[in-house]
Amino acid sequence: MPTILRVDGYEIMIYVHDHLPPHVHVFTGTCEAIIDLQCPEGEPDIRESFYCKPKEVKGALSVVTKHQELLCAMWKEIHGNF
Repeated sequence: MPTILRVDGYEIMIYVHDHLPPHVHVFTGTCEAIIDLQCPEGEPDIRESFYCKPKEVKGALSVVTKHQELLCAMWKEIHGNF
C-alpha cells in the first residue's frame, strides 16, 4: 500500500490490490477515512471512517479534494482505467 501523499498530518494511501470505485485511505493519528475519489469528475466523498473526530474527517476530505487530480492520476497508474 504505497503512500501517495503526506500533507498537513494526513497520510494518503492507495492499496495496490484494491477494488473499484477509485478511492483512497487517509490516516491521521488513530483515524482512518476512506474517501471515494469520484474520478474523473465529481466531488470526493466520505465512504466510511474509523476512530475519527468530525474535524479529522473534514480535514481528510479537504486534503483529498485539493489533491483530487493527482490522486485520480495515481489510481489510474496503479489500477488502470476507472
